[in-house]
Amino acid sequence: MDAKLQAMLSSLSPVARELDALPSGRPTPDNGCVKLNTNENPFPLPGIVMRSAIAALELQYLYPEDDNVSLRQAAAAAYGIATDCVMAGNGSSELLSLIYRAFLAPGDGVAMMSPGFSFNRKLAMLQGARFIEIPWSEPDCLPMDELLFGAAKHAKFILLANPNNPTGTFVPLAEIERLLIRSDRLIVLDEAYVDFAPEDGLRLVERHSNLLVLRTFSKSYSAAGIRVGFGFGHPELIGRLRNIQNVFNMNVVAHAVGMSVLAHRDAYEENHRHVRLERQRVAAALSEFGFSVTPSHANFLLARVPVGQGGRWWQAALEDHKVLVAFFPDAGLEECIRVSIGTKRQMDAFLPAVGSILKKVGCRG
Repeated sequence: MDAKLQAMLSSLSPVARELDALPSGRPTPDNGCVKLNTNENPFPLPGIVMRSAIAALELQYLYPEDDNVSLRQAAAAAYGIATDCVMAGNGSSELLSLIYRAFLAPGDGVAMMSPGFSFNRKLAMLQGARFIEIPWSEPDCLPMDELLFGAAKHAKFILLANPNNPTGTFVPLAEIERLLIRSDRLIVLDEAYVDFAPEDGLRLVERHSNLLVLRTFSKSYSAAGIRVGFGFGHPELIGRLRNIQNVFNMNVVAHAVGMSVLAHRDAYEENHRHVRLERQRVAAALSEFGFSVTPSHANFLLARVPVGQGGRWWQAALEDHKVLVAFFPDAGLEECIRVSIGTKRQMDAFLPAVGSILKKVGCRG
């Protein structure tokens, strides 16, 4: 390393110095792979929404609307909530990072139910904050004593994903409302997968000032590559978070698609129905193969692999069959893979690949 570069890097903040430079990364999978590893929706945008995206390209020479006013108004009308209670973002991940910046100083704590979305660990580290993981041993209820009086007692906010990623489990809203009533801290409810679940928490926003609900159009509305997300909460909180957003944080295509999706949510009914039916079919087939499948309310399945091989081994074996699934090295997940629900054709490629692998290792199937 030359002297100038070394001197420059030594000027980084202590937190930034802890991060290694990212390598170039793995090559992009070829088009022949069945991609079931990142929970995208497998279908294109409905025609009416796609046309709005194409039309928006004609405005590419203009900055997008500042503060996302029209998009926020459209979301407020669609969800029956005041505009001042809504913020829009470049995916819900942008909004999540804003919450960390707004609430955490070095040494502060943030609590997350575990296993959960691993990117939260990095967000906490970037703020110099302590990341507190609370084991989720009973997926249909919350460990109230631990959240209120235990390790999470002094956390600035608590993260709940419902349905949860990577497990797909769902907590009844009555359980979440119990926590909201008993706690005076912010509860961040990430509902990225809620369109595949039995109920949502948006109606709790007006009843509880310590609730912030996050939504995204990446999973259920086929817009992962366009980046549209929303936050819903008390106007005082939402207004402060909006005030620290980047200027023009969303592009004109995202604005147009977001507004069109909100106006045509009924165009996705068959899409969502397909995901639920395929989720049920694939879960049953995996169970027949000897996997232990966690009941899911999302657009993916977490499956514990048959005894004999671990999750990483199965991920590699399926990749050899040109099928991509997710593996997590976290404690308790080493023997699992996570499989996104794709089209029927994609799942019909995945299941025979599983059967072929089992035959080679001498298992049933």
